[in-house]
Amino acid sequence: MAHAQPVVRDRGLSKRSDPTLAWRTAFLVVVGLVLMLACAGDEPASRAWVDDPASFVSPFIGTEGARSHRQAANTVPGAVMPYGMLSFGPEHVYTEDLLAESDRSREWVVEKKGRLPVSAGGYNYAASRVKGFSLTRLSGTGCLGASGDVPLLPFTSEIEHSPDSDFMDAYYSSGFSHNDEQARPGYYQVRLANGVNVELSATERTGIARFTYPEDSPSRLLVRTSYSQLGSSEAVTKVNVEDGEITGSVTSGNFCGYLGEHNRRSYYTLHFVLRVDMPITGVGSWEDDAVTPNTNQAEGGTTYGEAGVPPLGRGSGVWVDLDTSENQAVTLRAGISYVSLENARLNLAQEQGADESLESISAKAYEAWNDTLKGVRIVADNHEQITTFYTALYHSQFHPNVFSDVNGEYSGFDGNTHATGEGQGAQYANFSGWDVYRSQLQLITMLDQDRASDIAQSLFNQASQYGGVWDRWTHNSGATGVMSGDPATIAIANFVAFGADRFDVEGAYRSLEKAATTPTAYDLSDEGCPVFCRGQRPSLDQWLSLNYISDQSNSWEGASETLEQSSADFALSQLAERLGQTASHRQFLERSGFWKNLFNPNATENKGYIQGRNSDGSWKGDFDSANGGLFVEGSPAQYLWMVPFDGLGLAEKLGGDEAMSARLDGFFHKPDGSWVLFRDSAEYADVSNQPSINSPWMYLFTGEAHKTQATVSETLKQLWHAGTTGIPGQDDLGQMSSWYVFSSLGLYPLYPGRSDLVLSSPSFSDAKIGNITIRTQGLSGDSNHIQSLKVNGRISSRSWIDESHVRQTVVLDFELSGEPNRSWGKLIEDRPPSFSVSRLEKAP
Repeated sequence: MAHAQPVVRDRGLSKRSDPTLAWRTAFLVVVGLVLMLACAGDEPASRAWVDDPASFVSPFIGTEGARSHRQAANTVPGAVMPYGMLSFGPEHVYTEDLLAESDRSREWVVEKKGRLPVSAGGYNYAASRVKGFSLTRLSGTGCLGASGDVPLLPFTSEIEHSPDSDFMDAYYSSGFSHNDEQARPGYYQVRLANGVNVELSATERTGIARFTYPEDSPSRLLVRTSYSQLGSSEAVTKVNVEDGEITGSVTSGNFCGYLGEHNRRSYYTLHFVLRVDMPITGVGSWEDDAVTPNTNQAEGGTTYGEAGVPPLGRGSGVWVDLDTSENQAVTLRAGISYVSLENARLNLAQEQGADESLESISAKAYEAWNDTLKGVRIVADNHEQITTFYTALYHSQFHPNVFSDVNGEYSGFDGNTHATGEGQGAQYANFSGWDVYRSQLQLITMLDQDRASDIAQSLFNQASQYGGVWDRWTHNSGATGVMSGDPATIAIANFVAFGADRFDVEGAYRSLEKAATTPTAYDLSDEGCPVFCRGQRPSLDQWLSLNYISDQSNSWEGASETLEQSSADFALSQLAERLGQTASHRQFLERSGFWKNLFNPNATENKGYIQGRNSDGSWKGDFDSANGGLFVEGSPAQYLWMVPFDGLGLAEKLGGDEAMSARLDGFFHKPDGSWVLFRDSAEYADVSNQPSINSPWMYLFTGEAHKTQATVSETLKQLWHAGTTGIPGQDDLGQMSSWYVFSSLGLYPLYPGRSDLVLSSPSFSDAKIGNITIRTQGLSGDSNHIQSLKVNGRISSRSWIDESHVRQTVVLDFELSGEPNRSWGKLIEDRPPSFSVSRLEKAP
């Protein structure tokens, strides 16, 4: 283990595991006094809203691997604004103790002499050394890294050799202790072992740093321009000594490139300007293994190596010596742009005053976060619960992030410079489609329909610049093709369903409809497969002829692709209906039922499952329902429940309500009755990963709503907490955190392309989100069952609410109890609706 001290995980945070605890504890004392005063007045303490939610955020949650699974959630504790383009934070490095935990990392770093980020976000709580503070990063990715551009290292030793040949960054890095580190929304600070105190903050497109150097040692700054997390193909750096300015660019990409050669390529260039307020007294540069003192420019990328891992000995950068004889504190200002150096300078000029202090900028960032977090209001008195909730909400508001400059310009998917159109506030980038279509984009929309509309238009812009292909995982200005399905179709339908319709909805629909009916060359090609299949609708020709995706297809895996395409077609059918496209609505609704063509009632001796099928119609052999690698990131047992729009149809296939409920019981419980919710055998649920996250709500279709309530409550209790290991698995650009936010509120957006919300037990006595007000009586530690519900004052036994909350106020009054009310949500008319052509034909 990397730690000498254990992390406290079930009673709040230890000082070691949460450097922000001291000041947040002080704030809680003040809150306590306010509550005492409230008790004395007309407003009871239980009605005190959290008014400063940013003070409860702990950015370190999710930075350490959960339980025995060492993979962290890959969240990042640096300085960033809500949806900010610039994300200023530390880049950690491997040490021997960390390499001991991963044979694969040891092979790449030690045996193959490659450079790997220690964690996809650049930060890992188990690390003990930092190689710099980069200007960009993604939060929660599953692949090894992305972005992490232009790390800056304050350095106090001599330049002895090229940083490019520094094995494991052993010399050109610094140790640190978590006791000397703190973070809050919009601010990060750490005192390095080399004596430099580092403070960071950010605006939307710019950053500010204060490096306070120790006396009586060199004050140097290394600009490691080529050192993006997964390498670079080109890098250029120049120093203007007289103006105290460092400029340059890095060209990178390579997202998940270690998984396949197709993504070992560049597709974005980041331009930057850095300005320091202390005189530059010396300069030098390095290119590959060569170090050249007294030169003010360098050029050269790291390459991506033979296996998508940047090799040791390649790259470039510069260093500057700073005069700190009069003042050890050096202020650095950074501006970035994906378009040009001129735009980076423009962003810096417009977003930072020339003399604006770090304190001023961090205060503005903090308030921006408070404004965003107040989009969801809660009443609670449990410190850990408030911290867990608002940190989850915080993590859900990083991406997709702003990508255009202050003048509206951005780099397009066609390699050209574009400008945002009339009515679009900004272009956004970094769309983790396979993850975020499930609930994160819906949460964004409920908080800010205008921003969500801009994100929707951004996706349409990207597709228009990419030959009409809506890529499923976009990184900056590049399509990566990572994962499976057609999540962009679901995303656009979700945006419109939740009220984000201030974009070219008609144009987007026409594009999506064409993509769903006319196979492209990418759809018919296996280019990039299995992980990076280029087609938006892989093997669409099979979908149209066989009515399923076979095992012999241009997809990652045919059965899971079939389920994903069924959801995409359902979402498209709902969007078509909203736009008055009656024939298309029916066409796509019928296609959404193609999942049934892969249901094999005899997949095992006594159970039916979704099973892969060959192109000749025969069943794929070697079926194992518990094989976690048989489908995309999951097993047939886990994918069985991925029919969220037709739970009644699934129940019919499984043998009725009782049979489906019993199957779910065996999915969430071992034979001895114990819960299984996290990374056990793949015959069981793993509610830390996308294929399983809808499954707790599938009980609702059987009429046993109390089991959904118990399962969701137990998942919140077991898998989430306020420690550094408090997020189960990767956060996936905020998707898993959004799951926690919705689940804690007792709501979930189950349907692709619809805004109906299914219900469970709220965790708070009062909450507000969008047009929904939630009030809960009988809430206690053991009360996780709904006894009754009133919707706008009228008694309701329905385990869901319809789409009316998008346009009008909805008040939900829950009464909870420790005992289940088995009749609530039991009747067919009280269950969430199921959708299919057969039910459409039966509708009055």
